[in-house]
Amino acid sequence: VASASTGASRPSKGVPGRMQTKARILVVDDEVNARTALCELLRDEGYATESAADGFKALGKIADFAPDLVLTDLKMPGMDGIQLLAKIREQDPDVPVVVMTAFGEVETAVGAMRAGARDYLSKPINVGQLSVVLARELEQRRLRQETGMLRARLAEKYSFDNIIGNAGPMQAVFKTVSQIASSRASVLITGESGTGKELIAAAIHERSPRAKGPFVKLHCAALAESLLESELFGHERGSFTGAQSRRDGRFQQAHGGTLFLDEIGEIAPSVQVKLLRFLQEREFERVGGNETVSVDVRVIAATNRDLKKMVADGTFREDLFYRLNVINLEMPALRERPSDVPLLAAHFLQIGSASGRERV
Repeated sequence: VASASTGASRPSKGVPGRMQTKARILVVDDEVNARTALCELLRDEGYATESAADGFKALGKIADFAPDLVLTDLKMPGMDGIQLLAKIREQDPDVPVVVMTAFGEVETAVGAMRAGARDYLSKPINVGQLSVVLARELEQRRLRQETGMLRARLAEKYSFDNIIGNAGPMQAVFKTVSQIASSRASVLITGESGTGKELIAAAIHERSPRAKGPFVKLHCAALAESLLESELFGHERGSFTGAQSRRDGRFQQAHGGTLFLDEIGEIAPSVQVKLLRFLQEREFERVGGNETVSVDVRVIAATNRDLKKMVADGTFREDLFYRLNVINLEMPALRERPSDVPLLAAHFLQIGSASGRERV
């Protein structure tokens, strides 16, 4: 009979003939033969393993071994699998736990799933099923970790640390962003081209309760009137030449999040009317359709034009202007904050140096 202490299989890097481990798995079972056999099987599959005879010993090994997955029996003396599961969830909610239970005890396994287990296996363990479950749960863990990293990078991208500005005018903008982020009110960001209006819009979204929702962007000046209406509100099949199927517009795509409309001063009067209706009633119809669609979207618009002058000239609706301009953010030009020039120069120099090192 093999020893109950399996230890962690940690193949050396670069040693010929040694398999690189796929993941670390902690096996918890009070039956010595069962856990020994499982550890040997998993090591043959390329996993690093550690074992424990009960829940208390398992908790002691989790900190040092840092398993990617825990495979535990449900019925054990002292601390059973459900109690161990609860303790693991307190320490690290992301570690997947797969429970093993005797055939016929499905209700117990379902209870473990409700308590946070990722899956369950019936004893005696089917090797093929075990391989599939482990591979799936480890892959899902990897995807969750990657998603978390991407979200962190996105938050960093739109953090104030990456919007360079220590001068007074930019600090005033940052303060306003922090104050208005939690609001549902529409925001109009004004300022010259290149002042960072899109970055500020994204920063507002990332700091808002809508951060987990989509941040959808549309450059209004880049589309003709008919195409812009379709992009905003979507269209029904056959509503115009080339409309082969129904298509959701940007408003529907942004449901639960934020829609950023860049160059809002360029939209035609007919589109202004429909945009005004949405801001008033939070609903619209697709181009060529009669069905009323309701969505939950916060609108942030931006322009480098003088909308007040356009209102006076009659080229932009006054009621739409006031619906968009509930909160106004004026982005300062660089000439208004000359003390930020050295900071920006250093920032772009660092980016250029990093790009150069990557090409070497």
